[in-house]
Amino acid sequence: MQITVILCTFNRSQSLSKALESIAVQQLPDSITWEVLVVDNNSQDNTRDVVDEFCRKYPGRFRYLFEPQSGKSRALNAGIQAAHGNILAFMDDDVTVDPTWLQNLTATLGKGECVGAGGRIFPNWNCAPPRWLPRASRYSLAPLAAFDLGSEPGPLLEPPFGTNMAFRKAMFDKYGGFRNDLGPRPGCEIRSEDTEFGGRLLAAGELLRYEPSAVVYHAVPQGRVRKEYFLQWWFDKARADIRVFGVPSDTRWFVAGIPLYLFRRFMVWTLRWMIAIEPAARFDCKLKVWQAAGCILECYRSPSGAGKHRSACNAQSG
Repeated sequence: MQITVILCTFNRSQSLSKALESIAVQQLPDSITWEVLVVDNNSQDNTRDVVDEFCRKYPGRFRYLFEPQSGKSRALNAGIQAAHGNILAFMDDDVTVDPTWLQNLTATLGKGECVGAGGRIFPNWNCAPPRWLPRASRYSLAPLAAFDLGSEPGPLLEPPFGTNMAFRKAMFDKYGGFRNDLGPRPGCEIRSEDTEFGGRLLAAGELLRYEPSAVVYHAVPQGRVRKEYFLQWWFDKARADIRVFGVPSDTRWFVAGIPLYLFRRFMVWTLRWMIAIEPAARFDCKLKVWQAAGCILECYRSPSGAGKHRSACNAQSG
């Protein structure tokens, strides 16, 4: 088995160095060949110098690839094309991983038991979580890339998050790469490029596995512990869901291509936001207002999208 870890980066040389330090000390059997491919997505800082230092320090372990076209998906797809491994693992430039992360994440893929796997992602707080942050929902911390389905391994029935997932490279040959209309890029923070691909595999009947022993720690910078960040993230997530699943088609009534019930949802959650008192409950209502607004905007901009829509616009409506 040969593994390529693909790490895409953009202007984060300081956190990148910490991420590479954590991956450099991975503990794997001698029978496994593995490499780390760092895809520099047109960084303007000293990213190249950081990667070159690791290439010198760990000869043959690290490789550098420059992708001039901006966009996370373009960088990911470039990494997939250049990877030497038949198993591809993915991590981000603002995380650190346990020493056994790569072995635990990819073990079942090497045995042929599944085509993909995902592990747990824990937020690494640099400050206390604010009182306004909702914590009851399983996806409350999704904007911080938190992913935790418990301590028991088993089938994964939902897409893993991009900073802790692995797939057999043949899956990209069979189903295509990451969508370029999704994924962050300059001037656009619409994401979901990772979960869209995992969802594509699940929809095709492929088997994914949850590996809780494959642990990643995701930094939570102060700039993300802001209401504005969470609101924008859920607004963009709702827009991404429309792009992935299409305009909701489970209604007869539309206004300017927008399902009428989205306007009703927008008004209901606005009213609840206005009358809520407890900080976390109040902000949770506000988040749902922004989700509904994101759905409305993307439906309006969508050509004529159709198809099943089972995203935040429906599933998290309350």
